[in-house]
Amino acid sequence: MFSYYLRLAWLSFKGSPVMSALMVLAIAVGVGVAMSTLTLQYVMSSNALADKNDQLYYVQLDIRPSDNSGPQHTRNGIPDQLAYPDAEALLQSDIPTLQVAMHQWGGTITSPNPDIRPALISMRVTTRDFFSLFDVPLLYGTVWDKSADTQGQYQVVLSKRTSQQMFGEENPVGKSVEINGHPYEVVGVAADFEPAPSVQDLTTGSFGGNADAYVPFGLHRPLSLMPWGNMSCMGGGSDNGNTEGYEGLLQSNCIWLQYWVQLDSPEQKARYQQFLANYVKDQHKQGRFERDQGAALSTPAQWLYQNRVVGNDTQLLTWLAFAFLLVCIINTIALLLAKFLRMAPQAGVRRALGASRSAVFTQHLIESALVGVIGGLLGIGLALLGLVAIRQLVAPSMAAIVHMDPLMMCVTAGLALVASLLAGVYPAWRISTTTPAYYLKTQ
Repeated sequence: MFSYYLRLAWLSFKGSPVMSALMVLAIAVGVGVAMSTLTLQYVMSSNALADKNDQLYYVQLDIRPSDNSGPQHTRNGIPDQLAYPDAEALLQSDIPTLQVAMHQWGGTITSPNPDIRPALISMRVTTRDFFSLFDVPLLYGTVWDKSADTQGQYQVVLSKRTSQQMFGEENPVGKSVEINGHPYEVVGVAADFEPAPSVQDLTTGSFGGNADAYVPFGLHRPLSLMPWGNMSCMGGGSDNGNTEGYEGLLQSNCIWLQYWVQLDSPEQKARYQQFLANYVKDQHKQGRFERDQGAALSTPAQWLYQNRVVGNDTQLLTWLAFAFLLVCIINTIALLLAKFLRMAPQAGVRRALGASRSAVFTQHLIESALVGVIGGLLGIGLALLGLVAIRQLVAPSMAAIVHMDPLMMCVTAGLALVASLLAGVYPAWRISTTTPAYYLKTQ
């Protein structure tokens, strides 16, 4: 019977092409607008670290003085980065399975091949656990020794893109590149690590925390490394009052480092929380950490939410788009009702010949579904055009990830089908309740 009803639906669809086209267009436009904004929110709210969401934690320490003169870049009421002395102290803990202290840096990289022009790159100064904690695979070589995290060793792990830019397709491990005038030994090549949003470092923007190269954390003092990112200092200065220059910055209460840990079990997490509490208490005795909050651990999902990666504007736009879809559904209901009521005599004759109400209802509901399927296919095309327009409006770092994957295409088709079925329920019910005797008299 389904194929028979589908054939009737197609004949009815062709029998009134103008009205059918209007219904398809209403569904397609409503679904296209709704799915464009929903896809944008979907890609912005995705969690690239979802597989380890219960193991990874972003560490925060409340370094601010009680008089509110400290850093104001806060998330969940606590500064969003750490000071260098605190990062050094936390790195001494053996509780986490893996732990990463890092920040963004940048400079000019020069290939040993004089025919290749130098390039300005973004780098990440980090500890060696970065690659294991974030599951960044190495295409060639390995990472630097653990000693490089505390001692200055001029080694670098290049991204795949940077390696190809400097050395072509050959394995560069063991070769040298020059970064800001210093020679670095290439010890490894990492696959491009570009989570979107860039949850590992949201201080540089929701989609701007990726790197072209990685260098050891121990190079701070040899190179006097300054971060390419946000830095906030207690009392507005970078000097702790006892030590001047770069060493004064390192020993100050300026916050500029991101810190992640991997804790594989609830027991391990509880031990680390106690470690942080003891550290805060010890620092309080030394005149720091004057507030009660002390420390916080946030999973990647919590950290994305706290940083408002999906802004209120995007959420409001999505709600408005679905309100527009509702208007389109209401218009489709009106068009379907007008069309079905015009076909009431035929339904009355079918009822008189023995067709049940459910059969008439099903036939017209299938016709509504046919409108939804065609509207859904057209809606996918309109949604793709909408995303092309969105890519022209957003930053280049974000434009690369604004696309519709197969899942969202299926959602688009499903939404169109559901919308058309919702629009067809009332008109199909109305036509199924026709009185056969009335229409037999008119024939």
